[in-house]
Amino acid sequence: MTNDRPPPGRIMPEGVPDRLYGRRRGHPLRARQQRLLEVTLPRLRLPAEAAGDPRAAFPMPLEALWLEVGFGGGEHALAQVAAHPRVGLIASEVFENGLCSLLSRLVPEGEEETAPLPPNLRLWPEDARRLLTLLPEASLDRLFLLFPDPWPKARHAKRRFVHPAMLPVVARVLRSGAEWRIATDDPTYQAWVEEVFAASPLFDLPLPARARPEGWPPTRYEAKALREGRRPLYWSARRR
Repeated sequence: MTNDRPPPGRIMPEGVPDRLYGRRRGHPLRARQQRLLEVTLPRLRLPAEAAGDPRAAFPMPLEALWLEVGFGGGEHALAQVAAHPRVGLIASEVFENGLCSLLSRLVPEGEEETAPLPPNLRLWPEDARRLLTLLPEASLDRLFLLFPDPWPKARHAKRRFVHPAMLPVVARVLRSGAEWRIATDDPTYQAWVEEVFAASPLFDLPLPARARPEGWPPTRYEAKALREGRRPLYWSARRR
């Protein structure tokens, strides 16, 4: 893991959140999880030096390149990888237990060094802000932000990924017409999404869907929200 500062030579715009996540680790890692991070993660990791030409980090030509910011337990990322074998997905997550959850779904115990891995998946186990500064302009065809930490307290609003200062950063790496999928069950964040996008000339934001659209794989966070009586909203913003 590296530090959370943008890389040298790239200056983040004024007002960009200084932090987009909370803790990096939950409960102590078991031996199996530690081995996944030490042995399996490097096999899928997107090196920073490869981010300038991200398609070259995949072993085959790609029809499209997608990025998921904060993949949680990895259910959505792995479903997309399986459903779209000609699409390259960069999945970003700093929470070590989430990284282990995804890796454990891919690799049987005892095969951390040898098990075959999806050729169209690369992992970025760092702050997504850094990756966004390294990717070329108009290099992404789709971005996923599904059930992010809502940072509900007003003093923490600056940590939300959907943020007025972040929209130009995201827009730079999305091609014209690219889709940004956003889902959240938090009423504060739902109102915030509408407010922030309404003030931006960079994206079109249609009305949200109130049921998960076709082609949006489920996540554990959505399931938890529905169990607890919270109703998610699902947006498909478009880069102008």
